[in-house]
Amino acid sequence: MELHSTPPIHGGATEMPQPDVHVVTSTGLLISAHSKFLAAASPVLESMINRPQKRRSSERKIPILGVPDNAVSVFIQFLYSYRCDEEQLKKYAIHLLALSHVYLVPQLKQRCTRALVEHLTIENVVDVLQLARLCDAPDLHLKCMNMLSKNFKALEKTEGWKFIQNHDPFLELQILQSIDESESMKKRTRRRRKERSLYIELSEAMSCLEHICSEGCTGVGPRDMDTSKEKGPCSKFSTCHGLQLLIKHVGGCKKRVNGGCLRCKRMWQLFRLHSSICDHHDECRVPLCRKFKSKEVRDGRESDELWRLLVRKVALAKAIMSLPKRKREEEPREVMNYQKLSGLKF
Repeated sequence: MELHSTPPIHGGATEMPQPDVHVVTSTGLLISAHSKFLAAASPVLESMINRPQKRRSSERKIPILGVPDNAVSVFIQFLYSYRCDEEQLKKYAIHLLALSHVYLVPQLKQRCTRALVEHLTIENVVDVLQLARLCDAPDLHLKCMNMLSKNFKALEKTEGWKFIQNHDPFLELQILQSIDESESMKKRTRRRRKERSLYIELSEAMSCLEHICSEGCTGVGPRDMDTSKEKGPCSKFSTCHGLQLLIKHVGGCKKRVNGGCLRCKRMWQLFRLHSSICDHHDECRVPLCRKFKSKEVRDGRESDELWRLLVRKVALAKAIMSLPKRKREEEPREVMNYQKLSGLKF
């Protein structure tokens, strides 16, 4: 049986020559084609066409087996025109992806990959995943793994998953490991967000502490604060108000740090943190700033590694928050420069 999928094309005064090669499908169907078009579109087909024949024959045949006849016809059509409509892609995308990989047709491979991603479902994801592995399609493989990790409970009920469990334990293990890694990554991301929120809160506390001790805010401020001048709450009211309550507590606490007062210890840690970040100890009006700094210099010892890491990350958060919001979004380069200087990734 013979099928002419590429009718003669007229261009100017000359007519395209007659087909000089036949593509043979799995059912024995013959598709007439031109060797020059096939060779120009696929290096694999070019090699097959130029390969010396074992027997002399005027009729040259190229076998393309293992896929439906119509899929082969669409594949040959694409080699001629580099076009393929959406209906054909939707119907034969899996077969065309395999053909495009075997015969090295990257344009068709990209289109098939996009089409399979668009029509990916929990019912066909296992089959598409296996094909993505065989055809070296990393984007498609990633999309499949993401769908599997997000819908694993639904996947367990499908026939594809049952088939993998019975016939491909290596792929089953790979999928389970990928899901486990995905969950671990989500946990790490949540932990990092939580840590980042803590560093931002501490950087706000440092800013509020400097503001309270130098300018004063509502009921707490330096000794020379003008009490007759009414001061409203600052923009970071919740943080600033909490710090003022803590400062008032320290001023009247009977237990103090040595007595085991947790609130006093917290305030002392904030004073120490401020001293580690402050670059103006001689002019700074925050209590104990110079004392903490001189103590470290006098003792000749550095803080432990965890404390130094905390100081650097809070300093980084403070630098980021000091940038205007628009500048933070449009000019992340300054933040990156600070990260390089501090040796931190935030």
